[in-house]
Amino acid sequence: MTRLGIASYVVPITVTCFGYALFQTSNNAAVMSGVGAGERGVISGLLNLSRNLGLVTGASLMGAIFAAASADGQNVLSSASAARGMQVTFETATALALAALLLALFSLRFAGRTQPRIA
Repeated sequence: MTRLGIASYVVPITVTCFGYALFQTSNNAAVMSGVGAGERGVISGLLNLSRNLGLVTGASLMGAIFAAASADGQNVLSSASAARGMQVTFETATALALAALLLALFSLRFAGRTQPRIA
């Protein structure tokens, strides 16, 4: 991968940024479509606040998990320790993503039960 030089960094980060921009635009539109005109500023602020808090908290938590999982008592991080730290970090991220997916599915199922049916 190092033979590609800067392209090995620029291409993946460009794809990631385009994907994030597409998601964020459609997500903002979906959230804001259900909000009244008088509440759009507050909801927009809360949406951005929750995104930023999630980003900062998630990055800090994943960094702490990596540091704890890769610690082996040496001053220099070995490649085996770094690999173990990455493995544990990605396993944790996968478990959290699955938990979020399950919560979203359960909330959709629960939301369908609470709305009154119109005949």
